Amino acid sequence: MGLIKYIFQDWKVNSTDKKGRFVLLWFRISYWVTSSKMRKLLFFPVFLFNKYIVHWILGVEIGWRTKIGKNCRIFHGVGLVINSDTIIGENCTFRQGVTIGNKLDKNGIDSASPVIGNNVEFGANACAIGGIKIGNNVVIGAGCIVVKDVPDNSIAVGNPARIIKIT
Repeated sequence: MGLIKYIFQDWKVNSTDKKGRFVLLWFRISYWVTSSKMRKLLFFPVFLFNKYIVHWILGVEIGWRTKIGKNCRIFHGVGLVINSDTIIGENCTFRQGVTIGNKLDKNGIDSASPVIGNNVEFGANACAIGGIKIGNNVVIGAGCIVVKDVPDNSIAVGNPARIIKIT
């Protein structure tokens, strides 16, 4: 799917949150710029704009290598951090304070980052870390700390996360 189609889909699903629109617009453009050596050279100021304005001033850090499917929604974005190696499916929702990334393993080496399925919703201040898989149609509750796989069609809550419902 082309850059413009992604941008318009993100724009549509973030119609009530202008900051979400802005953040995803600059993420998609930065992803496009950094996916080619020639574009990196030609459009490097775009990448820098994303890095300094979106990351530093708006407080939303989405790594430029992150793979995010269509129709991503961001509500209130502040404090949102997503590691560059994370893979995110389609129709996912993120609220403020969500952190998704890797962790140090027993040997002090960075683990893999989460792989997130389609139709996943993260509540405020939720955290998913390590080489885990979060299935499709999952709700991660507010303040939840996810360090183990979450199956499809489930709701996870608590610290550490526990599955309270599988539909």
